[in-house]
Amino acid sequence: MKLIKYIACCLLLLPGFGQAQQEVPTYLDSSKPIEERVEDALSRLTLEEKVALTHAQSKFCSPGVARLGIPEFWMTDGPHGMRPEVLWDEWEQAGWTNDSCVAFPALTCLAASWDPEIARLYGKSIGEEARYRNKTVLLGPGVNIYRSPLNGRNFEYMGEDPYLAGKMVVPYVQGVQQNGVAACVKHYALNNQEVNRHTTNVIVDNRALYEIYLPAFKAAVQEGNAWAIMGSYNLYKNQHGCHNQYLLNDILKGEWGFDGVVVSDWGGVHNTQEAITNGLDMEFGSWTNGLSNGASNAYDNYYLADPYLKLIREGKVGTKELDDKVRRILRLAYRTTMNRNRPYGSLCSEAHFAAARRIGEEGIVLLQNRNNLLPIDLNRAKRIAVIGENAIKMMTVGGGSSSLKVKYELSPLDGIRKRVGDQAEVIYARGYVGDPSGEYNGVKSGQDLEDSRSPEELIAEAVAVAKEADYVIFIGGLNKSAHQDCEDADRKELGLSYGQDKVITALAKANKNLIVVNISGNAIAMPWVKEVPAIVQAWYLGSEAGSAIASVLTGDVNTSGKLPFTFPASLQDVGAHKLGEYPGTPRNYGSPIVDQKYNEGIFVGYRWADKEKTKPLFSFGHGLSYTTFAYGKAIADKKVMGQDETLTITLPVTNTGSREGSEVIQLYISDLKLSLPRPVKELKGFSKVKLAPGETREVTFTIGKEALSFFDDARHEWVAEPGKFEAWIGASSTDIRNKVAFKLK
Repeated sequence: MKLIKYIACCLLLLPGFGQAQQEVPTYLDSSKPIEERVEDALSRLTLEEKVALTHAQSKFCSPGVARLGIPEFWMTDGPHGMRPEVLWDEWEQAGWTNDSCVAFPALTCLAASWDPEIARLYGKSIGEEARYRNKTVLLGPGVNIYRSPLNGRNFEYMGEDPYLAGKMVVPYVQGVQQNGVAACVKHYALNNQEVNRHTTNVIVDNRALYEIYLPAFKAAVQEGNAWAIMGSYNLYKNQHGCHNQYLLNDILKGEWGFDGVVVSDWGGVHNTQEAITNGLDMEFGSWTNGLSNGASNAYDNYYLADPYLKLIREGKVGTKELDDKVRRILRLAYRTTMNRNRPYGSLCSEAHFAAARRIGEEGIVLLQNRNNLLPIDLNRAKRIAVIGENAIKMMTVGGGSSSLKVKYELSPLDGIRKRVGDQAEVIYARGYVGDPSGEYNGVKSGQDLEDSRSPEELIAEAVAVAKEADYVIFIGGLNKSAHQDCEDADRKELGLSYGQDKVITALAKANKNLIVVNISGNAIAMPWVKEVPAIVQAWYLGSEAGSAIASVLTGDVNTSGKLPFTFPASLQDVGAHKLGEYPGTPRNYGSPIVDQKYNEGIFVGYRWADKEKTKPLFSFGHGLSYTTFAYGKAIADKKVMGQDETLTITLPVTNTGSREGSEVIQLYISDLKLSLPRPVKELKGFSKVKLAPGETREVTFTIGKEALSFFDDARHEWVAEPGKFEAWIGASSTDIRNKVAFKLK
């Protein structure tokens, strides 16, 4: 008997044995469906606990419910890497020594890969970093449409085409969320410029809204199953994006059935009543009280904090909206912090640095390569001149909320030197001085880029170095400073700053073997385009920038990137600028609101270029390779397609060159019989195919009526009109190799 009692006592001491004899509350029972757990948890919360869940308690954290074992919610900036830890109510550094990260390439680079599997790798890798840092929500990716090349934040987004952005955002979101970290897709919606970003009221017709500005968000929600959406700073229909009835309630939660949380942008909330009723779920802020700095009771003053609680207690508002918010927040908890199968993640792993390098290599675009100057032939190169500030300047520090503290960042110059080794002498000259600073929110680059020499002296040195070199590589472009590629400010011009055009022109005269590497997240003007044989678009490539650039320049990697947006010849070739409303019209009578009418409607990017018959500097979808590809005849499986049928188009593609390479075959649809104005063509399919020399593969596209549809704003529905269509297949929006005619009945 003693032995039995002893065994029984021991069993009770075993982890979980005693608990097994007790009934586990439904909200803690992982075997129960999430919705049952949500309802049970909701029933156990006090009014005060519910309200507390809807707003922040520090700069990047909102409370859980300790009484019930519901963890806090921790957010982190960084669609390109994990923001370093900051003080609880300030932007300055918390002083951690273990919060360095891998910097992944900017999302313009990802979009330029035109490869959904690369997007999945990106999401998985950055999701692992976020999970290791115990983050609940990753504040990204961004899918705002590239409307103007002056938008300072374009580098964070996925280009001008809604179809391309939609196809790339879905695997990114899925990759992040497989780690038990929510992707928070931003900035929803119509946040297409940084100037006046808090006060711009966007006026846009419903066709443009549904056809251009919403599809990528819709794909993220309905195909990617995104768990969070971030509202935008701007206004639409005179309501801020963070509490907008039409965008959040009618479309996002209504039409699309979004069941996740709507998170405010920091400081994007302006009204308690609208925040309650118009779709916001979680409020975060830039200042400690959402309005101004320095309140002693800080976060209690948020619009969804004590002001909300007061209205409920006074009987002025009910709790229906509150319960909906809390349900969504609890659902987020069960998908993330309360998911027992959540993986542990990893930080700064070799695999993540390798992923960053691969993404960069896949996204670099070869814009021009006259006389096959690239790749660099190291067998005949004795001396290589590298010129330009961007060859040495760290690009991971600065730019706004995407600024990072990285474990390391390999510069283009160091990457080239590392790759070339002793095969050639690599000589560096500054060429120009841009922004020598290197600090953002307390993160310091550690670089001293001060240089007191005159522009004339710098150019003279660069020319002298260039004359003695077999190859000259100018590495310039934009940077992460204000009025460059940076949050909260737009560019002032399409051209390059810091006198770079003069440097490039002088170098072109000094050496015919000139390669220009443009580092930017935006299109730039190139008055020297005819003088420079080789031009490379290199983006902000993160930790492995130098490795990726060097591998492409030397031919270790064959270029396969394609532009995700149009490089216009001038601002007058951009609809947003041609029609004269950028950056908007201030209202009278002292109102801070600026009205911005999207007069170009659906005609954005290449759609505008086609309509106006303008010739871009470089077209959407353009990108060269170190090999060549031949497109065979495209054949459709039927000539007439029914409304409920699909059409399959096949064509052979052959690598006709001497080395392995990848080609992005692009499918555009042209509607030949119109009842409403439509673009000349629209991207509706693409396929990235890797081919060995001489190899031929059949590429297949299958389309349904959704590829033929437009949004009829009078009927408020997508319509595919019977009539004649053509499928255009090519290597860019202007390099069309095949056309296939068919009818929709």
